[in-house]
Amino acid sequence: MRSPSDPPHSETSRKPERVTGRDDRLKAALKANMARRKAQAKARNAEDGTGDEMNETKKD
Repeated sequence: MRSPSDPPHSETSRKPERVTGRDDRLKAALKANMARRKAQAKARNAEDGTGDEMNETKKD
């Protein structure tokens, strides 16, 4: 049984710690995915001998 001086259950929850761990994992996965996609795009452009297509479409 809890005493009245104990903090509410929501304050003792470990959920915020798990959320930050999840956020860190998602952030790392996103960073790795973006780096991989950038490398793939660079390799495709090198094979084709074309410039950066994204910049060309933004200029129009």
